[in-house]
Amino acid sequence: MPRFRLAALLLVLLPTLAAAQDAAVSYQMPPQVLADMIDAPPTPFVAISPDNEWLLLLERPGNPPISEVAAPELRLAGRRINPRSNAPSRERPMNGLLFQRLSDGKEVRVTGLPAEPRITGVSWSPDGKRIACVVAIDNRLTLWSAELKNGKAKQVTPDDMALNGVYGRPYTWLYGSKEFVVNAIPADRGAAPVEPYVPMGPVVQENLGKKAPARTLQDLLQNPYDESLFDYYTTCQVAHVTLKGKVKNLNEMGVIRDVTPSPDGKYLLVERVKHPYSYSLQEDSFPTSIEVWNRDGELVHLVADLPLQDQIPISFGSCSTGPRRVEWRDDQAAELAWTEAQDGGDGGAEAEIRDKVFTLAAPFDGAPRPLMTLGQRYGGIQWGNEDLCFVVSWWWTTRNLKVWHVKPGDRSFEPAIVQDRSFQDRYGDPGDPVTHRNQWGRHVVMTTGDGKTIYLDGAGASPEGDRPFLDKWNYETLETERLFHSEAPYYENPIEILDVEKEIILTRRESQTEPPNYYVRDLNGDGLDQKTFFPNPTPQLEGLSKEMITYERNDGVSLTGTLYLPAGYDKDRDGPLPVLMWAYPTEFKSKQDAGQVQDSPYRFTRVGWWSPMMFLTRGYAVFDDPTMPIVGEGEEEPNDTFVEQLVASAQAAVDVLVERGVGDPDRMAIGGHSYGAFMAANLLAHCDLFRAALPRSGAYNRTLTPFGFQAEERTVWEAPQIYFGMSPFMHADKINEPILIVHGDADNNAGTYPMQSERLYGAIKGLGGTARLVMLPSESHGYRARESIQHLMWESDTWLDRYVKNAPPRELKEKETGS
Repeated sequence: MPRFRLAALLLVLLPTLAAAQDAAVSYQMPPQVLADMIDAPPTPFVAISPDNEWLLLLERPGNPPISEVAAPELRLAGRRINPRSNAPSRERPMNGLLFQRLSDGKEVRVTGLPAEPRITGVSWSPDGKRIACVVAIDNRLTLWSAELKNGKAKQVTPDDMALNGVYGRPYTWLYGSKEFVVNAIPADRGAAPVEPYVPMGPVVQENLGKKAPARTLQDLLQNPYDESLFDYYTTCQVAHVTLKGKVKNLNEMGVIRDVTPSPDGKYLLVERVKHPYSYSLQEDSFPTSIEVWNRDGELVHLVADLPLQDQIPISFGSCSTGPRRVEWRDDQAAELAWTEAQDGGDGGAEAEIRDKVFTLAAPFDGAPRPLMTLGQRYGGIQWGNEDLCFVVSWWWTTRNLKVWHVKPGDRSFEPAIVQDRSFQDRYGDPGDPVTHRNQWGRHVVMTTGDGKTIYLDGAGASPEGDRPFLDKWNYETLETERLFHSEAPYYENPIEILDVEKEIILTRRESQTEPPNYYVRDLNGDGLDQKTFFPNPTPQLEGLSKEMITYERNDGVSLTGTLYLPAGYDKDRDGPLPVLMWAYPTEFKSKQDAGQVQDSPYRFTRVGWWSPMMFLTRGYAVFDDPTMPIVGEGEEEPNDTFVEQLVASAQAAVDVLVERGVGDPDRMAIGGHSYGAFMAANLLAHCDLFRAALPRSGAYNRTLTPFGFQAEERTVWEAPQIYFGMSPFMHADKINEPILIVHGDADNNAGTYPMQSERLYGAIKGLGGTARLVMLPSESHGYRARESIQHLMWESDTWLDRYVKNAPPRELKEKETGS
């Protein structure tokens, strides 16, 4: 059909795209090929048993209906709560469990669960003989356990007990694998508070001369009624529950954020949230008491009593004062570890010492023992044994990361640095220590031989793309032996070392044409045994062409993207295609780091609601994740030249597709999600490379995030020209290409208020531009409901067909780059 006739037909068939109308529309269905991919059955998740002999396949349902997503929800202090089940409101449950033995493929189906179960919080017992999970029954969370030997499941918690899942998985195994510690709803809780018809008085906030900056947060408490609701739904009773259902309550009820047993199960590390609450911060900044209880629930040690964290500077690297990141040592029976800031928690202040790390062993009656002093911010510890742990430190301004070998059992030992690099340098990443479970079921660094050799696995980033690897590494001599390296045309990732002596590993292997599956590989031979046989969930994409290409920006920065072409496409026969480009900008402090290749050309193409690859079936070329680095070296900040670098990266991406003869320069669209949406709107405002844009869930006016955004540390008062210049809203008069703005009306991501999209649409509409605003009911920052995703694809397909694929030639009026 000639293009002008198709365009005329579309104008008749698409009345909802007529100019200047506001209306609620019913959910629309996209073309069948897109609908089928949306409804493709999800591939199960896989969890390996502690003894490495079994796989647990966690089967998942498809996208939930809008009736589920739109169910009542409370948004309190940063938590989103299902008031019926007292659980997170946006969980993705499993609906089936299957054991599969690695040695012979024997399968054991978990049976005895309720019909059509909603399963969450699945975990192996420390001894690997059973699993536990949470099952919702009549909007009540219950704890279940299933035996490995026969798959029979039974309910553990008594019928009169309901678990409180607001803070995540409401149970933890105790050492011995015969009992749990759980968070339960108080038995005598009563009915939820009723909102008063008459307010008690105004809500007042006051600041008396202290600096208390805050990032732009959502779902905050608004009034005393919200406080009462938060208390009601988060208060729980901590209890011991045995596999036979015997219950023993511990300590008094309270708002308990976390309960973590010591490795030996004799103590509990408890985080208790306390009043006064804040109306400008989320619950993770509320006053908190960090306590150690014994098995009977008695307080044996107060680690910290922390006030409201409302005066933390906004500079990156800032943190709270007092003990933070309190945890149990995984390699000891009951010993605490934590860090404390030595610079007042101010990442913007000059200081030689930033953090100190301490430990304190049971019975917690002595003074804390210093483990290490750090000149950077503490980044965590990987525990091994008394002679081995790795302490990580980092610093944002320089993008530097350091890793130290420390001997916890010998405090006189001088920590030895084993890594000192940019954390954005993927090529220089030597990998992470491989762990295994110790006698308490805790993950610690796996050693071999003389105890000074460990295993490292990593992504294996290189100019050829990611090539996962497994190494042996002596942390004293720093000598390395490569045991495995993924080889083309496969992307194969080591998952677990199954047998250290025989050097047999479990891997996850895929290629451009083969979906990911699990294999057992013998590193001493050519043995490769496939263990799972998950099918291709989207056969609609079979035959596509995929190529990772490298090209260069006009300032010499190397760029990379993955080019997808439809099945059966022939450049000479079919000519250049309309293009959908999907990207996300990233900030760097080094051109060298910015130019490194990411991802692998050999990975299987999986699609989700976010995936532009769906449009390969609609006749588009797709350029996925063309890198858009924003670089600021030395004293320069990346965002000082954000717009210029963004346009230059986009120009290079367009040029390489045109030079290859696969992309039509007059029919290109740009899209992205979140910061990628911000990017897409900026590109329409500052260049004429694209015929249309598809931004989703973005922020477009940076003055509405005045205390920083993304990687920008400066406030709007410190850098007003940056905030103005980077805001597409401030340049809406230059957005003269069609823009399809999509946002979930329940977006809770920091900074991306739904208002951001509403205001951008209003500006473009008021200025006479071509725009469409789609607000998806009850959707958050990511979209979940089947109907929402179907409608999203219909909107996108319709917009692209009208304004890109079938767009007439245009007359260009060159835009100025910059503010």
